Amino acid sequence: EGSIVGFGLGMALCGDKPIVEIMFGDFIGYAFDQIWNVASKFVRMYGRKLDLNILIRCPVGGNRGYGATHSQSPQKFFIGMPDLELFEITPFHNNIPLINRLVNRGNPVLLFENKVLYTEYMYQNGQSGKLFQYEFIGPNQEFVKIFNGDMENPEAIVLTQGGLVSRCLKAAEKLFINEEIESQILVSYQLYPFPLDLIIDILQKSKYIFIIEEDTPGATWGSEVAINIYQKLENNSRIKLNIINSKNCIIPCSPHLEHEVIVQTEHIIEVIKNEVLK
Repeated sequence: EGSIVGFGLGMALCGDKPIVEIMFGDFIGYAFDQIWNVASKFVRMYGRKLDLNILIRCPVGGNRGYGATHSQSPQKFFIGMPDLELFEITPFHNNIPLINRLVNRGNPVLLFENKVLYTEYMYQNGQSGKLFQYEFIGPNQEFVKIFNGDMENPEAIVLTQGGLVSRCLKAAEKLFINEEIESQILVSYQLYPFPLDLIIDILQKSKYIFIIEEDTPGATWGSEVAINIYQKLENNSRIKLNIINSKNCIIPCSPHLEHEVIVQTEHIIEVIKNEVLK
Protein backbone atom coordinates (compact mmCIF):
# COMPACT_ATOMS: atom_id res chain seq x y z
CA GLU A 1 0.00 0.00 0.00
CA GLY A 2 2.83 2.40 0.81
CA SER A 3 4.54 1.60 -2.47
CA ILE A 4 1.37 1.90 -4.55
CA VAL A 5 0.44 5.29 -3.08
CA GLY A 6 4.04 6.49 -3.30
CA PHE A 7 4.22 5.50 -6.95
CA GLY A 8 0.92 7.30 -7.59
CA LEU A 9 2.23 10.44 -5.90
CA GLY A 10 5.33 10.36 -8.10
CA MET A 11 3.06 10.20 -11.16
CA ALA A 12 1.00 13.11 -9.82
CA LEU A 13 4.15 15.19 -9.27
CA CYS A 14 5.01 14.56 -12.93
CA GLY A 15 1.64 15.92 -14.01
CA ASP A 16 -0.34 12.69 -14.36
CA LYS A 17 -3.70 12.06 -12.68
CA PRO A 18 -3.51 8.60 -11.12
CA ILE A 19 -6.34 6.75 -9.38
CA VAL A 20 -4.95 4.45 -6.70
CA GLU A 21 -6.94 1.75 -4.90
CA ILE A 22 -6.41 0.41 -1.39
CA MET A 23 -8.19 -2.94 -1.66
CA PHE A 24 -9.28 -2.89 2.01
CA GLY A 25 -9.27 0.49 3.73
CA ASP A 26 -8.01 -1.14 6.92
CA PHE A 27 -4.55 -1.29 5.33
CA ILE A 28 -4.33 2.38 4.42
CA GLY A 29 -2.22 2.70 7.57
CA TYR A 30 0.71 1.31 5.59
CA ALA A 31 0.41 4.35 3.31
CA PHE A 32 -0.16 6.84 6.13
CA ASP A 33 3.27 8.45 5.84
CA GLN A 34 2.88 8.89 2.08
CA ILE A 35 -0.48 10.60 2.61
CA TRP A 36 0.42 12.67 5.68
CA ASN A 37 4.00 13.72 4.92
CA VAL A 38 3.96 13.69 1.11
CA ALA A 39 0.48 14.09 -0.41
CA SER A 40 -0.80 16.77 1.95
CA LYS A 41 2.56 18.59 2.17
CA PHE A 42 3.82 18.70 -1.40
CA VAL A 43 0.91 20.89 -2.47
CA ARG A 44 2.57 23.90 -0.77
CA MET A 45 6.18 22.95 0.02
CA TYR A 46 7.73 24.58 -3.04
CA GLY A 47 6.92 28.24 -2.45
CA ARG A 48 3.87 28.12 -4.69
CA LYS A 49 0.64 26.14 -4.96
CA LEU A 50 1.33 22.90 -6.79
CA ASP A 51 -1.49 20.91 -8.37
CA LEU A 52 -1.29 17.35 -7.07
CA ASN A 53 -4.06 15.39 -8.76
CA ILE A 54 -4.33 11.97 -7.16
CA LEU A 55 -7.43 10.05 -6.11
CA ILE A 56 -7.03 7.27 -3.54
CA ARG A 57 -9.98 4.88 -3.44
CA CYS A 58 -10.53 3.29 -0.05
CA PRO A 59 -13.21 0.57 0.49
CA VAL A 60 -14.35 0.62 4.12
CA GLY A 61 -17.02 -0.60 6.51
CA GLY A 62 -18.48 -3.82 7.85
CA ASN A 63 -21.74 -5.78 7.73
CA ARG A 64 -20.00 -8.18 5.34
CA GLY A 65 -18.59 -10.75 7.79
CA TYR A 66 -14.98 -9.93 6.94
CA GLY A 67 -13.75 -9.68 10.53
CA ALA A 68 -11.79 -7.28 12.68
CA THR A 69 -9.08 -6.21 10.22
CA HIS A 70 -11.21 -5.98 7.06
CA SER A 71 -14.31 -4.12 8.27
CA GLN A 72 -13.19 -0.84 9.83
CA SER A 73 -13.92 2.80 8.99
CA PRO A 74 -10.67 4.83 9.15
CA GLN A 75 -12.02 8.21 7.98
CA LYS A 76 -11.24 9.94 11.26
CA PHE A 77 -7.49 9.43 10.94
CA PHE A 78 -7.29 11.77 7.93
CA ILE A 79 -9.49 14.67 9.01
CA GLY A 80 -7.61 17.94 9.37
CA MET A 81 -4.63 17.29 7.12
CA PRO A 82 -3.83 20.45 5.11
CA ASP A 83 -5.04 20.28 1.50
CA LEU A 84 -6.21 16.66 1.83
CA GLU A 85 -9.88 16.31 0.88
CA LEU A 86 -12.18 13.48 1.93
CA PHE A 87 -15.24 12.21 0.05
CA GLU A 88 -17.51 9.18 0.35
CA ILE A 89 -19.70 7.52 -2.27
CA THR A 90 -23.47 7.35 -1.82
CA PRO A 91 -26.28 5.31 -3.43
CA PHE A 92 -27.51 8.50 -5.15
CA HIS A 93 -24.51 9.89 -7.03
CA ASN A 94 -23.31 8.81 -10.44
CA ASN A 95 -19.67 8.19 -9.59
CA ILE A 96 -18.27 8.39 -13.13
CA PRO A 97 -18.54 12.20 -13.48
CA LEU A 98 -17.77 12.67 -9.80
CA ILE A 99 -14.55 10.68 -9.98
CA ASN A 100 -13.53 12.74 -13.01
CA ARG A 101 -14.14 15.87 -10.96
CA LEU A 102 -12.27 14.60 -7.91
CA VAL A 103 -9.16 13.66 -9.85
CA ASN A 104 -8.98 17.19 -11.26
CA ARG A 105 -9.30 19.18 -8.01
CA GLY A 106 -5.62 20.07 -7.72
CA ASN A 107 -5.49 18.51 -4.24
CA PRO A 108 -5.03 14.89 -3.15
CA VAL A 109 -8.38 13.21 -2.50
CA LEU A 110 -9.38 10.18 -0.45
CA LEU A 111 -12.60 8.56 -1.69
CA PHE A 112 -14.14 6.19 0.85
CA GLU A 113 -16.45 3.48 -0.47
CA ASN A 114 -18.60 1.54 1.99
CA LYS A 115 -18.52 -2.04 0.74
CA VAL A 116 -22.22 -2.65 1.40
CA LEU A 117 -23.03 -0.29 -1.47
CA TYR A 118 -21.41 -2.66 -3.98
CA THR A 119 -24.43 -4.97 -3.62
CA GLU A 120 -27.19 -2.35 -3.39
CA TYR A 121 -29.16 -0.63 -6.14
CA MET A 122 -28.77 3.10 -6.69
CA TYR A 123 -31.75 5.32 -5.99
CA GLN A 124 -33.02 7.08 -9.09
CA ASN A 125 -35.60 9.59 -10.31
CA GLY A 126 -35.97 11.32 -6.96
CA GLN A 127 -37.53 8.32 -5.20
CA SER A 128 -36.09 6.57 -2.15
CA GLY A 129 -38.74 4.11 -1.01
CA LYS A 130 -42.51 4.45 -0.81
CA LEU A 131 -42.60 7.30 1.71
CA PHE A 132 -39.54 9.38 0.92
CA GLN A 133 -38.12 11.36 -1.96
CA TYR A 134 -34.66 12.86 -2.40
CA GLU A 135 -32.99 15.88 -3.95
CA PHE A 136 -29.43 17.12 -4.30
CA ILE A 137 -28.12 20.14 -2.42
CA GLY A 138 -25.14 22.30 -3.39
CA PRO A 139 -23.49 23.38 -6.64
CA ASN A 140 -21.57 20.08 -6.82
CA GLN A 141 -24.23 17.85 -5.22
CA GLU A 142 -22.36 17.85 -1.91
CA PHE A 143 -25.48 16.62 -0.06
CA VAL A 144 -28.59 14.57 -0.65
CA LYS A 145 -31.74 15.44 1.28
CA ILE A 146 -34.16 12.56 1.84
CA PHE A 147 -37.59 13.78 2.89
CA ASN A 148 -41.32 13.23 2.91
CA GLY A 149 -42.96 16.01 0.94
CA ASP A 150 -45.44 16.69 3.74
CA MET A 151 -42.75 17.32 6.36
CA GLU A 152 -41.99 21.05 6.51
CA ASN A 153 -40.43 21.07 9.98
CA PRO A 154 -39.24 17.56 10.85
CA GLU A 155 -38.92 16.54 14.47
CA ALA A 156 -35.53 14.93 13.78
CA ILE A 157 -32.78 15.47 11.22
CA VAL A 158 -30.33 12.65 10.56
CA LEU A 159 -26.92 13.51 9.11
CA THR A 160 -25.00 10.49 7.83
CA GLN A 161 -22.63 8.94 5.28
CA GLY A 162 -23.36 6.92 2.15
CA GLY A 163 -23.02 3.39 3.48
CA LEU A 164 -25.56 3.99 6.22
CA VAL A 165 -28.33 5.31 3.97
CA SER A 166 -30.42 2.13 3.81
CA ARG A 167 -30.23 1.65 7.59
CA CYS A 168 -31.17 5.28 8.27
CA LEU A 169 -33.98 5.19 5.69
CA LYS A 170 -35.50 2.03 7.20
CA ALA A 171 -35.28 3.66 10.63
CA ALA A 172 -37.00 6.82 9.37
CA GLU A 173 -39.82 4.80 7.79
CA LYS A 174 -40.42 2.75 10.95
CA LEU A 175 -40.26 5.82 13.19
CA PHE A 176 -42.85 7.55 11.02
CA ILE A 177 -45.22 4.58 10.81
CA ASN A 178 -44.91 3.27 14.37
CA GLU A 179 -44.11 6.39 16.41
CA GLU A 180 -45.33 9.25 14.17
CA ILE A 181 -41.87 10.82 14.35
CA GLU A 182 -41.17 12.87 11.23
CA SER A 183 -37.55 13.00 10.11
CA GLN A 184 -35.31 14.07 7.26
CA ILE A 185 -31.98 12.53 6.28
CA LEU A 186 -28.99 14.48 4.98
CA VAL A 187 -26.32 12.38 3.27
CA SER A 188 -22.89 13.97 2.95
CA TYR A 189 -20.78 13.23 -0.13
CA GLN A 190 -18.01 15.66 0.87
CA LEU A 191 -16.71 14.74 4.31
CA TYR A 192 -13.83 17.19 4.72
CA PRO A 193 -13.66 20.12 4.43
CA PHE A 194 -17.28 19.81 5.47
CA PRO A 195 -19.54 22.28 3.58
CA LEU A 196 -21.82 23.05 6.51
CA ASP A 197 -23.07 26.36 5.10
CA LEU A 198 -25.03 24.46 2.44
CA ILE A 199 -27.30 22.82 5.03
CA ILE A 200 -27.26 25.15 8.02
CA ASP A 201 -30.73 26.52 7.24
CA ILE A 202 -32.13 22.98 7.11
CA LEU A 203 -30.54 22.03 10.43
CA GLN A 204 -32.23 24.96 12.16
CA LYS A 205 -35.68 23.59 11.28
CA SER A 206 -35.48 20.78 13.83
CA LYS A 207 -34.81 20.56 17.54
CA TYR A 208 -33.09 17.18 17.30
CA ILE A 209 -30.04 16.47 15.14
CA PHE A 210 -28.55 12.97 14.97
CA ILE A 211 -25.14 12.34 13.36
CA ILE A 212 -24.79 8.67 12.47
CA GLU A 213 -21.51 7.01 11.46
CA GLU A 214 -20.16 3.48 11.40
CA ASP A 215 -16.86 4.30 13.10
CA THR A 216 -16.10 3.68 16.76
CA PRO A 217 -16.56 6.72 19.05
CA GLY A 218 -13.79 9.22 19.72
CA ALA A 219 -12.29 12.00 17.53
CA THR A 220 -14.45 11.03 14.55
CA TRP A 221 -15.95 12.70 11.48
CA GLY A 222 -19.18 13.01 13.46
CA SER A 223 -17.37 14.80 16.27
CA GLU A 224 -15.84 17.26 13.81
CA VAL A 225 -19.24 17.95 12.25
CA ALA A 226 -20.87 18.34 15.67
CA ILE A 227 -18.31 20.99 16.70
CA ASN A 228 -18.92 22.91 13.48
CA ILE A 229 -22.69 22.80 14.02
CA TYR A 230 -22.42 24.03 17.60
CA GLN A 231 -20.18 26.90 16.52
CA LYS A 232 -22.63 27.94 13.80
CA LEU A 233 -25.71 27.53 15.99
CA GLU A 234 -24.25 28.67 19.31
CA ASN A 235 -27.12 31.12 19.77
CA ASN A 236 -29.75 28.45 19.15
CA SER A 237 -30.15 26.90 22.60
CA ARG A 238 -33.02 24.65 21.54
CA ILE A 239 -30.85 22.39 19.37
CA LYS A 240 -30.08 18.96 20.84
CA LEU A 241 -27.37 16.99 19.05
CA ASN A 242 -26.54 13.28 19.36
CA ILE A 243 -23.83 11.17 17.73
CA ILE A 244 -24.61 7.52 17.06
CA ASN A 245 -21.56 5.27 16.58
CA SER A 246 -20.77 1.61 16.46
CA LYS A 247 -19.63 0.08 19.75
CA ASN A 248 -16.09 0.72 20.98
CA CYS A 249 -15.07 -2.83 20.15
CA ILE A 250 -13.26 -4.82 17.48
CA ILE A 251 -15.58 -6.10 14.74
CA PRO A 252 -16.37 -9.82 14.97
CA CYS A 253 -16.47 -12.06 11.90
CA SER A 254 -19.58 -13.95 13.02
CA PRO A 255 -22.59 -12.18 11.45
CA HIS A 256 -24.80 -12.11 14.55
CA LEU A 257 -21.98 -10.72 16.70
CA GLU A 258 -20.97 -8.23 14.01
CA HIS A 259 -24.59 -7.06 13.92
CA GLU A 260 -24.39 -6.26 17.63
CA VAL A 261 -21.21 -4.18 17.28
CA ILE A 262 -21.86 -2.15 14.11
CA VAL A 263 -24.62 0.46 14.25
CA GLN A 264 -27.84 -0.97 12.79
CA THR A 265 -31.39 0.18 12.03
CA GLU A 266 -32.67 -1.02 15.39
CA HIS A 267 -30.04 0.98 17.27
CA ILE A 268 -30.86 4.12 15.29
CA ILE A 269 -34.58 3.73 16.03
CA GLU A 270 -33.96 3.21 19.74
CA VAL A 271 -31.76 6.29 20.16
CA ILE A 272 -34.01 8.63 18.16
CA LYS A 273 -37.22 7.39 19.79
CA ASN A 274 -35.83 7.67 23.32
CA GLU A 275 -34.55 11.19 22.69
CA VAL A 276 -37.53 12.64 20.83
CA LEU A 277 -40.27 11.04 22.95
CA LYS A 278 -38.74 11.43 26.38
